[in-house]
Amino acid sequence: MSLFRAARAVADSGGDGPIDWTAVSTAARAATDPGDVTLSASEHEGYADDVADARDGIREAAGVDFDLPHSVQVQNRHHWIDANTLTFERLLAPIEEQASLSPSIARAANTASMAVTLGFLANNVLGQYDPLLMGDGDHELYFVHPNIEAVATALDVDRDRFRRWIAFHEVAHAAEFGAAPWLAPHLEAAMEGAVSKLAAGDFDRDALSELNVTMTAVEGYAELVMDRAFDREYEDLRQKLDARRNDVGPISMLIRKVLGFGMKRQQYERGKDFFDTVADERGIAGAAVVWDDPANLPTDEELDDPAAWLARVD
Repeated sequence: MSLFRAARAVADSGGDGPIDWTAVSTAARAATDPGDVTLSASEHEGYADDVADARDGIREAAGVDFDLPHSVQVQNRHHWIDANTLTFERLLAPIEEQASLSPSIARAANTASMAVTLGFLANNVLGQYDPLLMGDGDHELYFVHPNIEAVATALDVDRDRFRRWIAFHEVAHAAEFGAAPWLAPHLEAAMEGAVSKLAAGDFDRDALSELNVTMTAVEGYAELVMDRAFDREYEDLRQKLDARRNDVGPISMLIRKVLGFGMKRQQYERGKDFFDTVADERGIAGAAVVWDDPANLPTDEELDDPAAWLARVD
């Protein structure tokens, strides 16, 4: 890790666009400790077994059929940066297209802010199911091994059980995207529309609210499925992880607010409350009705009134 090399990459950023993405990747990697991704044979087997067991358990518990990526990637933090820089570039393309030639100072500031964002996320992401929105190719499933190890140690919990719990969460995302082939293009169109309007100077509150509601359903369903399919104790893991998220320094807290981590937590909690109520009434398989059709997504009002949603989709 070298903060000097990170600063130098930002200072040397070039091109005509508002962000130099090559410099973003270089700076984020330079400022981030990659972490050790050397795994023993048993650890390799552990990841593979956890994912396979999660697939089987979630298929049975949720009553949905889905496929997993052909391979599971166990990454370090630099691998995660490499995998996500292109996604960020594609997502922000409408803003770049609207921008005129950027003065070098503005470009350096934009490049630095994106490098900080990617570096911060690379130090916090535990696992990720990526349906490859905004791009071509197959879906991906990967785990950031150094972060899983570090968080398990910080929480003083069994590493294997913690890793398995994270695997169930990411496989739950694969289940919902597999059950709803329309979900990935739906999200992609919503994100492209919201970003395009922002690029044109139009803050479309309705579009952003719709995107937030969809993500609340995505996160809430995954929380429901992972909890009800998981085959070990997990309440202590959730409680300790939530406590750790609330116990951060002022700089980390600021970055989390800027990146919307508070909103993401609300998505988890609000969505889980909704689907817990639905599952208690109709069973976990009944909750999967949400993925039958885009029209079955709950509205913002229905997220707080699951009975109204159940009455509508009956």
